[in-house]
Amino acid sequence: MSQLLDDVKSKAQAWLDSPAIDQDTKAEVKALLAKSDSKELIDNFYKDLEFGTGGLRGVMGAGSNCMNKYTVGVATQGLANYLNKTFPGKATKVAIAYDSRNNSEYFADVVAGVFSANGIQVYMFENLRPTPLLSFAMRYLQCDSGVVITASHNPKEYNGYKAYWTGGAQVVPPHDVNIIKEVTSITSFEQVKFKPVLANIHTIGEEVEKAYFEEVKKIIPNHDIIAKHKNIPLVYSSLHGAGITMVPATLREIGFTNLHVVAEQEEPDGDFPTVKSPNPEEQSAMEMVIQKGKAVGATMVMATDPDTDRVGIGVRKADGEFTLLNGNQAFSLMMYFILKNLKETRNTYIAKTIVTSELVDAMAAKLGVECYNTLTGFKYIAELMGKLEGKKTFVAAGEESYGYMAGDFVRDKDAVSACAFFAAMAASATDQGKSLYDWLIDMYVEFGFYKEALLNVTKKGQQGEQEIKAMMEKFRSNPPAEITGSRVVRLLDYKILKEKDLLTGKETTLDFPQSDVLQFYLENGTKVSVRPSGTEPKIKFYMAVNAPLASTADFPTVNKALDERIAAIEAYLKTI
Repeated sequence: MSQLLDDVKSKAQAWLDSPAIDQDTKAEVKALLAKSDSKELIDNFYKDLEFGTGGLRGVMGAGSNCMNKYTVGVATQGLANYLNKTFPGKATKVAIAYDSRNNSEYFADVVAGVFSANGIQVYMFENLRPTPLLSFAMRYLQCDSGVVITASHNPKEYNGYKAYWTGGAQVVPPHDVNIIKEVTSITSFEQVKFKPVLANIHTIGEEVEKAYFEEVKKIIPNHDIIAKHKNIPLVYSSLHGAGITMVPATLREIGFTNLHVVAEQEEPDGDFPTVKSPNPEEQSAMEMVIQKGKAVGATMVMATDPDTDRVGIGVRKADGEFTLLNGNQAFSLMMYFILKNLKETRNTYIAKTIVTSELVDAMAAKLGVECYNTLTGFKYIAELMGKLEGKKTFVAAGEESYGYMAGDFVRDKDAVSACAFFAAMAASATDQGKSLYDWLIDMYVEFGFYKEALLNVTKKGQQGEQEIKAMMEKFRSNPPAEITGSRVVRLLDYKILKEKDLLTGKETTLDFPQSDVLQFYLENGTKVSVRPSGTEPKIKFYMAVNAPLASTADFPTVNKALDERIAAIEAYLKTI
């Protein structure tokens, strides 16, 4: 510990000695050094905030392991160097967007300044905008790269930096590794060109949003049914994020006239004052939108995260209460609607991640549409779309963590168009005299009752990082032979890219990029996946169970049985 503390103090002193660091930041560093408790100093300086495969994400503050002007500047200088090497002699273009988080606009200005100082043409939104619009704008303006300043749904202390490449998708190999090399080759802040060249910075006009709205209109089916049921009550909350700038407008554009916005959460605010966490995956974040839904008799309620790439959906049951759909249920329901209404299935495909419900695979197989599985993260889905462009027709994609995409005009998860799509689904269900909750049960009867749950174990700081590594190592070196009494029959390790049949001993190679993920398939059809989060100090356990559902009348009994199976798995995992 003493060696670590000495190293940290030396690193902090280097910040104090640097002529590039401003006096306010130096004052913060001095305050950290003066504290009797060194934990915050260690957390802020024990390593460099890594430019990972998607960019940066961290707690805002002074230090090498935090989001601040200097770590953001180094990341941008590295990306600028790589762009100028990759496109020599070209008038390189980048697009920049930012959300409602504290310092997002400031960091966006830092990014624009560094790019512009490196001779790159910068196109920047005048105000906060959803992440998917950045992806769309890149394609519309034919940009070579892009950056959005956001920490998605992380707590308010965080901010982040997502990097995009040509085509509007987040960076993937080999560009991610090459960018990281450029970033890590910067050895001092004096190498970062912070002084902006204003002539190279341009404002993105409203024509980009208008073009986006037109694309959304094209993918929304059954416009006649929407016109017939345009007055169904819908409720939306932006959870103090960027969604307020586009979601209500998009719903109006496709014809809905009875939208209620949660006024208390309408104002963009990086402190997210009305929620514990601005994450629509968490029930607490959905409380106000449900209250509003009950008050106005809504058919459906929706809430988006700060950068508006994820959406939480609540559907009304016959008794007037709302059920929150998890990401697997919402995506499966979207695919149920899309695949049932697909006029042409030849040479078409959908995509999902390896930890997303296998109900989608089952539906696609039965309805004659190819379903591709990718690693976790929409960048891999976007990469697949790029490879198959011109060869097969993309329909839609999704992941269990509340991200969905229909149509190919955006190459990232898109809660703006997803809100429009779910509203169209609600109108179609209403036209049948049903609710989306009724559709959910109908889907289970036809294709099987699949149920999933997620267990997050948080391990913060330097010690937590080591604990997560140790847990993954334990699973690899001593994998369980059984889980809750059912034998493990298949083991998939995406780090060594091997699948092993534990009954026959046969090994096969997995055709994926390497990733720190393990999957255990049990004899009773259960699947357990485990991986460290790429953006938060967590290890994630994905539990998936399934059973036939003979009729809607059997739903309560089968639902209880599946819940009990998940509870038993969760109890087992908590003992590890």
